Amino acid sequence: MIKHSNPEIIHVIGTDASGIENLSQYLQKLIFSAERISGPKRLLDAIPKWWETQEKSSPLPEFFPSEKSKELISWLKDGNLRTIVLTSGDPLWFGIGRYLIEKLPQKRLKFHPSPTSLQLAFSRIGRPWQDASWVSLHGRDMSPLIEILQKKPKTLAILTDPNNFTLKEIQIVLNSLGMKDVYSIWLFEQLGHQNERITQIKQEHQIPKNIHPLNLIILINENISKEASESIPFFGIDDDYFIQYEDRPGLITKKEVRIQILSELNLPEVGVLWDIGAGVGSIGLEALRLRPNLKLMSVESRVGGKDLIKANAVRLGVNPRKIFDLDAISLLNSGKIPSSLSKPDRVILGGGGKQKSRLLIEIIREIGDNGVIVIPLVTIESLPEMQSILQEGGYEIRISQIHSMRGVPLSGGTRMFPMNPVFILSGRTKHQRTPIC
Repeated sequence: MIKHSNPEIIHVIGTDASGIENLSQYLQKLIFSAERISGPKRLLDAIPKWWETQEKSSPLPEFFPSEKSKELISWLKDGNLRTIVLTSGDPLWFGIGRYLIEKLPQKRLKFHPSPTSLQLAFSRIGRPWQDASWVSLHGRDMSPLIEILQKKPKTLAILTDPNNFTLKEIQIVLNSLGMKDVYSIWLFEQLGHQNERITQIKQEHQIPKNIHPLNLIILINENISKEASESIPFFGIDDDYFIQYEDRPGLITKKEVRIQILSELNLPEVGVLWDIGAGVGSIGLEALRLRPNLKLMSVESRVGGKDLIKANAVRLGVNPRKIFDLDAISLLNSGKIPSSLSKPDRVILGGGGKQKSRLLIEIIREIGDNGVIVIPLVTIESLPEMQSILQEGGYEIRISQIHSMRGVPLSGGTRMFPMNPVFILSGRTKHQRTPIC
């Protein structure tokens, strides 16, 4: 029997699904030396049989079920006996460790973790997880899941709560956020147990029956491709259809806002359309779906933007005339714009940053007669200045605000989750415009 130099130390030992049998010899000897052991009932129930096969001569220690959390602390404080607390996985990762640290002097606690369910899950599918995001739904609503999904993490592990949310509800959230074709879904049941089951779920397939309550879900952003086809909606393409920046997920004009912008543009059958600050190209490319005879010039200075716009154009089956990966003001003063794309009939001004005002002035100088400029704005402070410039240029002004919501599951019902509000400033040229100096 091991004699501890400091018998007050409480060893908190994490086990895998097989219990104490797979623990190292050192940890097993710690258990044999214990005078008291606390742990979940399923672990305590397995100890006597295992004890007999390992150390028949030693008497069994006193047991105390850790499910009785309030009584557990009093039990741990009572006496100066060699004490072990058994738990699953890593005690300091959604385990009993945090509770013990809050209630007991930290110097009395020593932790010995085993692999967590997340470690086991990623090891089963052979995927690195150092960059994975995770979210717990235990005792929560869907808000944390929705917030992290809006950032479009490459990999997301979801610690499920069988009493509140189901896989079906998680799928509904993905659908409501326009991400049903972004992620592949992996379901892990009873990891480490004899009846362990791992299932990759396709969106179009039926959810497995009799899912074990001990489960977790991993979403992997596979950038699942849809082929360009006639099945694409004529108007109002889902956000998840577009390839987006890996380092800036969600950097796309959302469908509800995109629809309003396209409406405000009042697209002609022929003419020139400039998409300034095009991002992944969603607005301009969808405009080409509506008016295929338009000549589109997309401008996006962000690194990689040009390639994304090209890729999304292929997916939608459209052909922008020119894609520039330059600063818009530099482009307008460079002489690189072909004459066939000068004098635009319609302009979407989505970029510009701190130079947005200057850029708008340049656009007003370039735009053709009967032109329309549509400017989406995310801050109210930028609205008055943009409005003033358009009015000075002789434009008729229209202002609207899009504040849409999408339904997500909540406790058997539906909660309306708000999207970021966007102001849409539209300017239409009058017959006589005032030149801006």
